[in-house]
Amino acid sequence: MIDNKDQSRFEREENGLIAWAQYRIRDGKYLIPHVEAEPPLRGTGAAGRLMADIVEHARAEKLVIVPRCSYARIWFARHLEAQDVLD
Repeated sequence: MIDNKDQSRFEREENGLIAWAQYRIRDGKYLIPHVEAEPPLRGTGAAGRLMADIVEHARAEKLVIVPRCSYARIWFARHLEAQDVLD
């Protein structure tokens, strides 16, 4: 996973395609308003793997994540082990 700071998004490349999560930093917290994957990656779990990468990055960098989009909220609800990075 890379932090594409120029576009304010986390990106994960798989097979030459990208899954990404837009973010905004507000009050020292990373708000995630949108998560998306290129159409051929949809349904493959790429966005979920990206979310797992984001959680590991957040833990390593002591970041707080605020999921705003429905996908991110549902992902966190299904992954209770990742709740430690939430606000």
